[in-house]
Amino acid sequence: MNNIRIGNEHVTVEISPLGSEMQSITTSDGQDWLWDGDAAFWGGRSPVLFPIVGRAPDDHVRIEGVRYPMGQHGFARRSEFELVERGTDFCRMALRAGQASHSIFPFDFLLELEHRVEGRGVSVTAEVTNRDHRPMPFGIGFHPAFVWPLPGCAGLEHRVVLDNGGAPELVRLSGGLVQKERLASPFRAGELVLSHELFAADAMLFPEGAGAGLTYAAGDKAVRFTWENLPNFALWSKAGAEFVCLEPWHGTAAEVGGSDDLSERPYGDVLGPGATGRYGFRVELVG
Repeated sequence: MNNIRIGNEHVTVEISPLGSEMQSITTSDGQDWLWDGDAAFWGGRSPVLFPIVGRAPDDHVRIEGVRYPMGQHGFARRSEFELVERGTDFCRMALRAGQASHSIFPFDFLLELEHRVEGRGVSVTAEVTNRDHRPMPFGIGFHPAFVWPLPGCAGLEHRVVLDNGGAPELVRLSGGLVQKERLASPFRAGELVLSHELFAADAMLFPEGAGAGLTYAAGDKAVRFTWENLPNFALWSKAGAEFVCLEPWHGTAAEVGGSDDLSERPYGDVLGPGATGRYGFRVELVG
């Protein structure tokens, strides 16, 4: 299936069936606000993370006493989604459990992703349904990468400002796993001036306290970013790369020295038989 394009007079969004991943967010002036996926740095653009967020010990998870291989951030981002419904300004795609997924995640599930353009922004909503006869533990998260510098803002100071004005504690990763030590927040009264040095030790993870909204801004350009039912948040970039990832999650990587049991992963979710969980974020482009 070819990429799907949706939009209105203000914004055009392109989505790949592979991972139901956004490939671009382009405003009517031709500016693309999403990272271009240069594989020399990082080939992702806006992957959905499911059924885990982050890494598992030895890249395996334990489910009901059985060990299963599970790569970083799960398998959804590398899976082909089917198109369920589309219009000029939205599309809905689905990933259903099957033989391949059962060999690494032995649950009957449905993951649906909707992208919808509204005004000068786009909303991304995930619905996870447990179609199994038993409780289903999992993690889910989003990993959108926005251009840094923002369009027309080269050389300007870029900031991330939390809506709640907070100073959430920071944790770091070691070998992809979460260190238990809580560090002082880099935010001051909810504000963080971005620099590449902040990411020299990999991502910055804020397990609690980041709230549910922020503004990423420079000059007269800004990304208003809000999220729903995703209590954890991370910021990430790579040396030399012109992007910053704004990542709201429900669940994190396993802890260093922690359990490999999927049901014991920090901040994960659990759905009972027949239950559906809803998670999402919204991007509003300013300037």
